[in-house]
Amino acid sequence: MEPPATASPRESTQTLRLATDADEPALLALFRPIVAAGEGYPQHPDEPITPEAFRAYWIAPAVAVWVAEVSGELVGSYTMKANGVGRAAHVANAGYIVGRAHRGRGLGRRLVEHSLHQATLLGFDAMQFNFVFADNPARSLYERLGFRVVGEVPAVIDGAPVLIYWRKL
Repeated sequence: MEPPATASPRESTQTLRLATDADEPALLALFRPIVAAGEGYPQHPDEPITPEAFRAYWIAPAVAVWVAEVSGELVGSYTMKANGVGRAAHVANAGYIVGRAHRGRGLGRRLVEHSLHQATLLGFDAMQFNFVFADNPARSLYERLGFRVVGEVPAVIDGAPVLIYWRKL
């Protein structure tokens, strides 16, 4: 059974739905300032993200892209894909974006929980995040939801390490 795709106590007009092609410009507009602020994605903050680069990163490899709307405005999203191919394709990988004005209201948690459920429906048996910055504020959320650090890769982003998070579904 899928968790409800409406109302969170903190965002009463929140809905989750599968993304459509028409959502790509709004998704890109949401993604660009996150990258420009150096928040959690490996793209260089000083290099503009083109629509083609965004599509190749967020849309094309995905088995599912979901968007969150509040009062009809696209304010968050997640993308999900297999973390590997062949015998490693049973592990999902996901990325999340939440617009700055909608952070701290439970939307990030809702997106992660929804993605875990969808990953199970899609046949994945685990979820892995490969490049979690040490200063990423979502780390505490991931840990509360049962993810654990299974590795650290030194000097990946501007000389700083990244963490690998994993969780059984």
